[in-house]
Amino acid sequence: MMHPHRLPYHLSVLVFTVVLSASGCASQTQAQHSSLHSNRAVIGAQKLGDAFSTVASAVSNTVVSIGIEQRRKMPMSPFQFFFGQKKQSDHWRVQRGNGSGVIIRSNGYILTNNHVVAEASRIEVQLRDGRKFKGKVVGADAATDLAIIKIDATKLPIASLADSNQVNVGEWVLAIGSPFGLDYTVTAGVVSAIGRGGIGANEIEDYLQTDASINPGNSGGPLVNLKGEVIGINTMIVGRGTGIGFSVPINLAKSVAEQVISTGQVKRAWIGVSFQDLSAELAEQFGLKNTRGALVATVIKGGPAHAAGIQPGDVIRTVEGKSIKVGRDLLRIVLAQPVGKRLKLDIIRNGKAKQVTLKTALRPSSENEGETSSSNSTPSSSAEGMLAKDYGLRVEQLTANLAKRLNIKSKTGLVVAGITSGSPADRIGLKRRDIILEANRRSVKSARELTQALKKSKALLRVQRKDNTFFVVLAK
Repeated sequence: MMHPHRLPYHLSVLVFTVVLSASGCASQTQAQHSSLHSNRAVIGAQKLGDAFSTVASAVSNTVVSIGIEQRRKMPMSPFQFFFGQKKQSDHWRVQRGNGSGVIIRSNGYILTNNHVVAEASRIEVQLRDGRKFKGKVVGADAATDLAIIKIDATKLPIASLADSNQVNVGEWVLAIGSPFGLDYTVTAGVVSAIGRGGIGANEIEDYLQTDASINPGNSGGPLVNLKGEVIGINTMIVGRGTGIGFSVPINLAKSVAEQVISTGQVKRAWIGVSFQDLSAELAEQFGLKNTRGALVATVIKGGPAHAAGIQPGDVIRTVEGKSIKVGRDLLRIVLAQPVGKRLKLDIIRNGKAKQVTLKTALRPSSENEGETSSSNSTPSSSAEGMLAKDYGLRVEQLTANLAKRLNIKSKTGLVVAGITSGSPADRIGLKRRDIILEANRRSVKSARELTQALKKSKALLRVQRKDNTFFVVLAK
């Protein structure tokens, strides 16, 4: 008698055989899918590799290797005095270096870095076809570390220049140049970040960051996208082998190049403010719903912004109708304007929208113009206020004598006399010799006033460090 829940033996064998067969088919299908997926991956990698090769081949003809010589005066050896060798020629030594550049005009104009050719007594340019020419500096812009050199040649291949405003984080790029003198070396990577600044290398910083390997000698060479277009001029690295390199966006470089070639100098617009990005904490303190805009930290007396009535704490949202998402957007938009142009700015002041108009002025040659050298003196340890228990901050009232001793221009405020490591004050980046000018938008002259401002366990501070001013939020 058959069990109601069991199949006859011959049917069980049949079912088992079918199951095995189906299982075998499934395994075979999975293997086929895996093989197909693998083939697609290989094909994709080959296509990417082909793109790299095509771009490198096309662009390399527009890249040059630059060799420079610099005459350095050397201190006279005691033996020279002893033997009476006092000829001027005995005290000079020739130092050699190398860099890269990219041809931007067929009649011999080449874009490179200022630091590559600065103080060069001799410049030699080698083309991809092996020809060598003597190079001459047409003009340079130290603020962006860019320079234009000229060689006596015609009908040269020129690089295709992209719109660097369209560059996206994550896109593939190639760096082409002569690292360590190894001509026409190609490295690949991606754009790691855009709008990098605050590095402290140059006066104007708005870099493209890349992990494409950049080394000494790459300076002045192009950073190229997979369309074969130059998106930036490779300028510097953060430590060798770190995978962190920086390039000047080609839009900024084009503007510099055009002015240098046509006039031999660079004139750029300026509105006379320093700014910073809005963090979520700062936006909350200013009563804003989002972090969009550039927070004005300093207004230069006598500058266009000062004349227009702009104040520290204002948030610039648009310039000529162009939205400001982060602070660097303000820098890009202003630098793109001609000197003397009237601009309309939409700002937020004390939570209310306001529109102002200003006229751009000629940017000073250095933002630190007139800055005095800092003293090694520090505030005394007998600070007026002791806030270290809760915030890790010790302050001292700024007096005329203390300001003179510390070489500080400010007349009022609190000098940071001490910071406890790992404290809230340390975490937000406060340093000794910083000057706390305001707390919660009110000037502070004593530790008691600062303590009063911190009663709610959080305060918006306006801080001066040398000639720079910025806002921070101090909280427990």
